[in-house]
Amino acid sequence: MNFPLPIKAVVIDLDGTLLDTAPDLADAAMAMAADLGLPAIDLATVKTYIGNGVSRLVKRVLTRDMEAEPDKELYARAMPAYERQYAEWVARKSRPFPGVVEGLQTFKAMGVHVACITNKAERFTVPLLQATGLFPFFELVLSGDTLPERKPSPLPLLHACQYFGVEPAELLLIGDSLNDTQAARAAGCPVFCVPYGYNRGRPVTELDLDAVVPSLEEAAKLVVKK
Repeated sequence: MNFPLPIKAVVIDLDGTLLDTAPDLADAAMAMAADLGLPAIDLATVKTYIGNGVSRLVKRVLTRDMEAEPDKELYARAMPAYERQYAEWVARKSRPFPGVVEGLQTFKAMGVHVACITNKAERFTVPLLQATGLFPFFELVLSGDTLPERKPSPLPLLHACQYFGVEPAELLLIGDSLNDTQAARAAGCPVFCVPYGYNRGRPVTELDLDAVVPSLEEAAKLVVKK
């Protein structure tokens, strides 16, 4: 791929890309585990569990496994317990990663469309973006329950293309995980990844992507408005 990349829109993942949400997710997980009488869990472990939505995060905390299914009765008790705890913790410790605000300012000044696409539920996404001061940067916010499918489905990206009236090749996704690269490739969009996020504990250099960028600020240097 040749740089600078000509684009008309950029869509950005939330957890692990825009915001370091792991401390609040971990605190909620720890509180849920305590409520259910389960062994304690630490921040480093929870970080490896993030990226496929709250339901999978809860299942991983219950089973301490990436793919295993927990006891149905335990899961039925765990989900509302987690959601109750996370609603209280959603923005206590979560903060933008370095370069995020500067990158968003550059994209806006460039005149490209800017959106946030996340697998997090809307009831958590909007308060989190508002509390951290990022909400005004986005023309469109697609949460995990906005559409019938979420990443790694290409649907959210294709929806954003339609919303902005751009072709997939003109829309850049910036994320931090396999979900993001799979969604982008399925939609026909270019994709950059940051190395500091939550990719199940694996380096993003293993993924099918167009560039690894140390920050959103640096990502903005690799694109121009088409």
